[in-house]
Amino acid sequence: MQTAKLSSKISESCGLFGLWGDAEAVRLTVLGLYALQHRGQESAGIVSTEGENIYEHKGLGLVSDVFDEIALSKLKGSCAIGHNRYSTTGSTSAENIQPLLVDYKWGKLALAHNGNLVNATSLRQNLEATGSIFQTTSDTEVIVHLLARAKDSSFLSGLKKALQKIRGAYSLILLNENLMIALKDPHGFRPLCFGRLSNSFVVASESCALDIIGAKYEREIKPGEMLIFSKKNKMRSYFWTKHLRQCACIFEFIYFARPDSRIFGESADGARRQFGRRLASEHPVFSADMVIAVPDSSNSIALGYAEKSGIPLELGLIRNHYIGRTFIHPSQDGRDFGVRIKYNPVQEILQGKKVVLVDDSIVRGSTSQKLIKMIRSAGALEIHMRIGSPPIRFPCFYGIDTPTRKELIASHHSVEQIRKHLGVDTLGYLSLKGLLEVAPLSPNEFCVACFSGDYPVKYEKNYNKFGMEK
Repeated sequence: MQTAKLSSKISESCGLFGLWGDAEAVRLTVLGLYALQHRGQESAGIVSTEGENIYEHKGLGLVSDVFDEIALSKLKGSCAIGHNRYSTTGSTSAENIQPLLVDYKWGKLALAHNGNLVNATSLRQNLEATGSIFQTTSDTEVIVHLLARAKDSSFLSGLKKALQKIRGAYSLILLNENLMIALKDPHGFRPLCFGRLSNSFVVASESCALDIIGAKYEREIKPGEMLIFSKKNKMRSYFWTKHLRQCACIFEFIYFARPDSRIFGESADGARRQFGRRLASEHPVFSADMVIAVPDSSNSIALGYAEKSGIPLELGLIRNHYIGRTFIHPSQDGRDFGVRIKYNPVQEILQGKKVVLVDDSIVRGSTSQKLIKMIRSAGALEIHMRIGSPPIRFPCFYGIDTPTRKELIASHHSVEQIRKHLGVDTLGYLSLKGLLEVAPLSPNEFCVACFSGDYPVKYEKNYNKFGMEK
């Protein structure tokens, strides 16, 4: 058995969920992690407390693989935090599963992290040189060591000192016997919202995790904001830093978030439809018979394109939703089972038609090339590919698993060269100007480094986002 590379898409970032003050906290956290499964499929974990003890259960695989009745019976308490992991730093192994749980001078502490620390390498080297012993290869553990070394007299003041030493993207949820804390980095790269469930508080990467448990969405946590949930179900907010600049990841709207979610306070589906409308204005196709999406992440963009263009939307591609992380590779040469097991063209719809194929992005181009061959084989006369984002020319260092720059096809090929490589009749990308003009936040509130190369937070030259192993 080998691990299949089913897509050259950018991979999901992690999913966070926390619930403070509900008798069913553990089971509701499992439901929240189900809703956030798209943000991480390598591992899942939950840490809970009843106010005196800390309980944990973690494992590799999907939420349904990790949690059963036996596991749930070991988790107790009215407060819990959960994490779905997709590794962008550190390898896929049991010691890297989050939430991380440690026992240090202020007692036990659990920590769940979404993002990447761009100065993790130098911090770790300095910590190791002065005696720290790391148990994982995850950048998240750096935060724990900084917190443990803080000489402050209280946990909260020590946490603030630790946060002032790290740089990069981090949405965090922390839990001990007395407090749950949710916070964002000063740039607010990754989403994190909070809501209410009766007298309880809920925190999640996306609002769809609030919806599944019937919680009321309140708002997005702001850059540099810390929410502290304490006993008697009280919440207070303060900003732990003055150096704030919103740099929301634009790809959360383009690809990562579920379309039914609110992220950064706005609708993901609404944003994607706007991208599709603008894409149709910038790159119209005047003689097409239909618009089809590469499901599922491109569905909303395709709907917007079809609406603006007046070209009917059809289900030309069907996606298999029941793919495991591994499958048996047949031995025949030249057959692209990685793509075929995920998508299947509907020949009766595509035969003899001129097609507008809408996708959210092109990374390496390998999956797109194979998909287009399948659509051609199904009988499409013309394929006009339209992409709901600008060309990805630069890697992300803030929690998104993009390849190195030399692997990004748009970093060293023109649009025309990419068109020929893919084998489509025409190819059009949404412009960066167009993207930002219709995006739901102000243009200066987004991080668009993957398109422009303008990184809001500088990363270290020796920074290795694919693993901190020496």
